[in-house]
Amino acid sequence: MRPTVDLDVQWIHGAATDPPVQTHKAAPGTWLLRQSKKVNYEGPFLYLLVGSARAMLIDTGATADPVLFPLRRTIDELIGPDFALIVAHTHAHRDHTAADAQFAGRSNTMIVGHSAADVGRFFEITDWPAQEASLDLGGRTLTVMGIPGHEDASIAIFDENTGLLLTGDTVYPGRLYVSDMPAFLESVERLVAFTQNHTVSHVLGCHIEMTTRPRRDYPLGTTFQPHEAPLPMTVTQLVEVRDCAQRVAGRPGAHQFNDFAIFNGPCRAAILRQVARAFAVSALGAIRRARRP
Repeated sequence: MRPTVDLDVQWIHGAATDPPVQTHKAAPGTWLLRQSKKVNYEGPFLYLLVGSARAMLIDTGATADPVLFPLRRTIDELIGPDFALIVAHTHAHRDHTAADAQFAGRSNTMIVGHSAADVGRFFEITDWPAQEASLDLGGRTLTVMGIPGHEDASIAIFDENTGLLLTGDTVYPGRLYVSDMPAFLESVERLVAFTQNHTVSHVLGCHIEMTTRPRRDYPLGTTFQPHEAPLPMTVTQLVEVRDCAQRVAGRPGAHQFNDFAIFNGPCRAAILRQVARAFAVSALGAIRRARRP
């Protein structure tokens, strides 16, 4: 019988009083962590899954400095400094790998490399990305699958113990940046097919960029998100990502939907609009603060 997964949490979103790392215990041996947006605007989510023999930390955040972002200290406080640890990544982008060096020299620790070849080698995936692999943490088995399209080494991780499907930057409530649309389509189709044969409780990505208002996102670079959408997504929303990606596959550019956006290709004009929006929001905030008595 699966444990109850508690995802009812108010996430930090960049206020001056926010801690640099917020931890939330969602189930036994299952922690969600978020880096504060006051440290880095990406505000990525990280995951710590603990078995009886070893733990896996999934992603290391967007900031290397252990003073600004004390990730190693936080993990050691949760599991102990000597407990065996695998440091893996949903994909190779800097905002998910920056604090790897904090774990260099930690005892009983393996840091997985960033390339698709490194990932395939560690998880013993010989047919990348089609093959599914299993990893036993000790009484807790994870399923790992390649899901390139956002980035070549992207993976999804399914935890049978909780039913959590971790999808990195491939599926989350925000801007889904697609660098290789054919690969992305194959990956989300593979994810949807996986959910038909496994009971998925929640789909969890690594960012929140959408607001609670449908079709409205926070602009790129936002450091304060008091009205952000919830992190957990459903299998129904995953299917919507698949269906919407199929519809826009032949149309490069940014496409907005209720719970996410798909950026098909470089989308330079859309990125410039994001920057302009962020500048306007910042300027408006400064004006409002200046008018306060």
